[in-house]
Amino acid sequence: MTINELCDIVRETSFAIHKYHRNGHLEKVYENALAHRLRKQGLDVKQQHPLKVYDEDGTEIGNYYADLFINDCLILELKATHNISQEHIAQILGYLKSARIHDGLLINFGSSKLFIKKYVQG
Repeated sequence: MTINELCDIVRETSFAIHKYHRNGHLEKVYENALAHRLRKQGLDVKQQHPLKVYDEDGTEIGNYYADLFINDCLILELKATHNISQEHIAQILGYLKSARIHDGLLINFGSSKLFIKKYVQG
């Protein structure tokens, strides 16, 4: 499965969750729903998964916890807020760079319109 196919599955599943549950729940509710539905589709889903953070020279300097880590290649950063802020975007970009993961999705279930955007670290 390509990363684009994987992202499409996550997008479609997120939309179905948002359609059913709507906005107004805590982030953890959406995390659990998305993990549950993606696992039912046969994907490897890790919740609150520790990812190593590396310094420029490759030295491990700590960990952070991805909301969801899918098939060992895609970080999902979930939000349940009215609006996505620049801090949320900086957060996912920082996670991708520091953990040396190429692809991530920022998903916000907290507004009446579902927000999903893909970010790529070069």
